[in-house]
Amino acid sequence: MRAETQANVETIRKSLALLAQRMDWETAPHRLEEFNAMIEQPDLWNDPARAQKLMRERQALIDAVAAYRLIEGGLNDNVGLIEMGEAEGEPELVAEAEEALKALVETAAQKELEALLDGEADGNDTFLEINAGAGGTESCDWASMLARMYVRWAEKHGYQVEMQSETPGEEAGIRSVSYKIIGKNAYGWLKSESGVHRLVRISPYDSAARRHTSFSSVWVYPVVDDNIEIEVQDKDIRIDTFRSSGAGGQHVNKTDSAVRITHFPTGIVVTSSLKSQHQNRDIAMQALKSRLYQQELDKRNAAIMEAHENKGDAGWGNQIRSYVLQPYQMVKDLRTGVETSDTQGVLDGDLDKFMAATLAMDMSGKARAD
Repeated sequence: MRAETQANVETIRKSLALLAQRMDWETAPHRLEEFNAMIEQPDLWNDPARAQKLMRERQALIDAVAAYRLIEGGLNDNVGLIEMGEAEGEPELVAEAEEALKALVETAAQKELEALLDGEADGNDTFLEINAGAGGTESCDWASMLARMYVRWAEKHGYQVEMQSETPGEEAGIRSVSYKIIGKNAYGWLKSESGVHRLVRISPYDSAARRHTSFSSVWVYPVVDDNIEIEVQDKDIRIDTFRSSGAGGQHVNKTDSAVRITHFPTGIVVTSSLKSQHQNRDIAMQALKSRLYQQELDKRNAAIMEAHENKGDAGWGNQIRSYVLQPYQMVKDLRTGVETSDTQGVLDGDLDKFMAATLAMDMSGKARAD
């Protein structure tokens, strides 16, 4: 067996070992039997929230077992074909099996990453907020570029994107924007994007064509499930209505329909500025509960908590990723060291390599070796 092929075999075996560890392969059949017994109980749907949670956990285990068996079967089959082809002098059979192993490496790597999305809220929809940092028009323009980047990423992955609120910049771009991104594992994939993003470029707003550095912050937090109870007491909040800003002319919002909710104990402020005040209240309250839930997740998850505490203000020393468009082309993640010179591709939503590297980081915060 060629050295390259042997390396591919070892890579697949490592992925299988991780998959087995994440799902506790030894006990998986027994746990699946327990799930099957529980869903057959006649009173299962007396508690819909518990039933839905049970069904999700059962399906996740079924999917994990199926993925493991698919990869294991593909590995064994193709290794067997290579050995047969080499023994019987059939190079075409060997080449075909080697190509299949190369493809299986990619499949195993993808399943390995998906196995890391096992956090309490990783499977949930997510809210994504972008806020321009110091720097006026430059930062507002950078915030709008980031917004476009994440919308492109979401659309490429089949996620539904709903804008919750937007505050335009005075001259260009946006001061802030909030999206709800809907789809399986939306929070799990995007949670590593929380932090400060730094842009270096020749400013299109500078008549002297000087190089400028701009900062914008990104904050990602999960949409809470119906079965997660977050209590918000009336005495702890203030609800304000205001006239949302938007395009001019016939599109001007002439009523005070936008809603802002302030949560006194935490200082959290959320807004929604769609056309319906009733809808805005519901959206803003859901966002507030999600923010409060995120705080609880932070308290229980040291890694997430550290990431949010280190995010800090949108400025020097707090950035997680740097986007340099001048004097050279480079996007580099400062946590994992992953970088690329395809800056336009990244700004068009090609973020998977950065998300994957962060997901694969171990608890020490160091990038795992391939």
